[in-house]
Amino acid sequence: MGPTRPSMQELIGRRRRAGFVGRTEERAAFRRNLQLAPEDERHRFLFHVHGIAGVGKSRLVRELEQIAREAGALTAYVDEGVAGVPEALTVMARQFAVQGRRFRELERLLAAHRERRHEAEAALAMGGPEEREGPSAGSLAVARAAQVGLGMVPVAGAFAVALDTDRLAQGADRLRARFRSQEDAQLVLSPERVLTPVLLTELAAVADAVPWIVLLLDTYERTGPFLDPWLHDVMTTDRYGALPANVVVVTSGQHSFDTARWGSFADFRADLPLGPFTEEEARGLLADKGVRDEPVVAEVLRLTGGLPVLVSTLAESGPVGPGEVGDPSATAVDRFLKWERDPVRRAAALACALPRRLDEDVFRSAVDCPEDQAGALFAWLRGMPFVSERGGRLQYHDVVRAPMLRLQRLRSPQGWAERHTRLAESYGRRRTETEADLRPEELWADEGWRALRLGESYHLLCARPRAALSGALADVVAACAYGDDAVRPWVRLLTEAGEDADAEAVRPWGGDLSGALAGGGLAGLLRLLLGRARGDEPWRATAWALRADALARDGDHERALEDYDRALALDPSLVRAHRGRAVTRGAAGDYGGALADLDRVLELEPDNPWNVILRGEHHRLARHHDAAVADLSEGIVRNPTSEFAWASRGAAHERHGDLDAALADFDRALALKPDYAWALARRARVWRGLGDQPRRLADLDRALALQPDWAWGRCERGDALRVNGRDEEALADYDRALELDPGYASAYASRGVSLSNLGRHEEALADLDRALALNPEYPWALDHRTAVRQRMGDA
Repeated sequence: MGPTRPSMQELIGRRRRAGFVGRTEERAAFRRNLQLAPEDERHRFLFHVHGIAGVGKSRLVRELEQIAREAGALTAYVDEGVAGVPEALTVMARQFAVQGRRFRELERLLAAHRERRHEAEAALAMGGPEEREGPSAGSLAVARAAQVGLGMVPVAGAFAVALDTDRLAQGADRLRARFRSQEDAQLVLSPERVLTPVLLTELAAVADAVPWIVLLLDTYERTGPFLDPWLHDVMTTDRYGALPANVVVVTSGQHSFDTARWGSFADFRADLPLGPFTEEEARGLLADKGVRDEPVVAEVLRLTGGLPVLVSTLAESGPVGPGEVGDPSATAVDRFLKWERDPVRRAAALACALPRRLDEDVFRSAVDCPEDQAGALFAWLRGMPFVSERGGRLQYHDVVRAPMLRLQRLRSPQGWAERHTRLAESYGRRRTETEADLRPEELWADEGWRALRLGESYHLLCARPRAALSGALADVVAACAYGDDAVRPWVRLLTEAGEDADAEAVRPWGGDLSGALAGGGLAGLLRLLLGRARGDEPWRATAWALRADALARDGDHERALEDYDRALALDPSLVRAHRGRAVTRGAAGDYGGALADLDRVLELEPDNPWNVILRGEHHRLARHHDAAVADLSEGIVRNPTSEFAWASRGAAHERHGDLDAALADFDRALALKPDYAWALARRARVWRGLGDQPRRLADLDRALALQPDWAWGRCERGDALRVNGRDEEALADYDRALELDPGYASAYASRGVSLSNLGRHEEALADLDRALALNPEYPWALDHRTAVRQRMGDA
């Protein structure tokens, strides 16, 4: 057989690429690098392309990707379409699959991450209750259970707000019982910790089969805030594992690299600063497009300043005389479309500058043209030099779009408002259609719905900035309940709408919210929102409630209750605030107040099974046995798949002494969720009551295998070991429990008893004294301290 002929597409692609003009040195440097072994000291592992908008960074990055492909590399390209590390890895996995390299385990975990995060965000299922339950700690348990059940989880829930990294790390162990396994918990709490090692493992598996793996991270000025710390860890530390040596990374953005973070990596990276085309490069591109007449060339050079996107656009238009190039103060149409004679095309190009992203549906809403011409017009627009395709959608280059927007805004303010209103209505109709297939609690967890809401809000802000601002800020507040990744697109939206519409009412919000989020996270953003809110802003109540959630999670019950009261003064029917105040009162030991709030919650939201389950749990902690069983049984009738309701009722039965009923309920909870650590640990108490020590220890071993950093579980197993005469082993569990929770009175008391059993009476007395200092009304500790003193006196 003779050699396989290339396809038409391949030939066309080669010819088009052969016309790539300029950036010769940068391309040559990258190509030479792929000819050097990773062990060669001249080899560079990281290239950073940077320069102002319009200098052709993205085009060069795509050219570098093609050079890598020609060298046999496996490549992945990521741009600002992602809002977090998991999304970036999703894009990479998809592109690897297209090239015939399936990263199956990474794909599985990414799918699990989306599913687990969706569950947490929508709060469709109830999750893990108390992580400890000492004599005075029961009131804390329901707060933590409720926080998780309501979606208040770090990263993916309302308790993400106003918490720093250390706080999140300290609280992570309390949330693991919410999920099917420890891996599920990490996939929501710290997804990069689970996903990145798998990415590196799968990269290593394919590294021997390809000469190079090239990862290209474009628009780094937007993605760098969350990708840069992750990339630094991946490339310079072994935190996630080993990165194959034949991986090359290309980043591209408007700014130079952060020398504070990457300074020590200077010998292993290469900077590729881009400026405007040199005159020689610009002339080369114009000549390649057939523009050689000197007066015309001189005028193009004067107007464009050598910006590649403008040189390319004007060259594509084929001017035949300097008069056709236009004046530098000319309109955007004259600069970029002067030689397009078809008025329909000219109008379409202008109209399509209005949306931030463009697909055929948006195109048809933006452009007035006969239906039978829409397809051809869209295809023509797709081929324009200033239009790129990302993620299946078209996007104008900022250098071209900005003057087109200014032209339309200044030429006809009323027409500007009308066209944006029409686009907003189009997005709104599609959003409403999407809502028909979603429950209210699922909206913010649905990526498609969020994209439509963003599009609708952008065009409303452009059409009527002052009128639409309050609604957009309300969405910012709502997004705060779902973590940084959800909020970033809304902050970016306000920034872009303020600039594009030249709206003084919006512009300060975009920049300031962006700065607050970058400098203080969601806490800083919420502080800014509440500090600037007008008295009539409808979102203020939710913002106060979100801040109260954060304070409650941080243990500041008094201030949290003050903020819940502020929220309810503004909106007495705000269920989030009533429910949050209930669990905070419960955490502070005010069960009467908590139950009163929950009664109000059930009046406002009677059809939510979780509300009656939550009230049942509070009754259980208040030791109202009959009321607890009644509510939890009603919750089970309404939601028979709530493993928490079954486990909570089991705990109520166990405390009441009905061990057979308790065992049946725990068995049911564990049938629904086999890796339910809290149910396993509580069932161990039933085995204790039944005198079955082997099963007691087996359940505790299994629970701690699922949730090793669990103070209450450690103390429970320490007790099981102690009663079996295994005090040395028990001490290890008590020590670990106290490392995790230095204020855990029960662990001090139990450790004191084991120390005394081992003859270490002085140490035992110190631990029992510490337990009683933490909880003076602790009869068990008092009795054992008396016994230890007697032993010391007898000795």
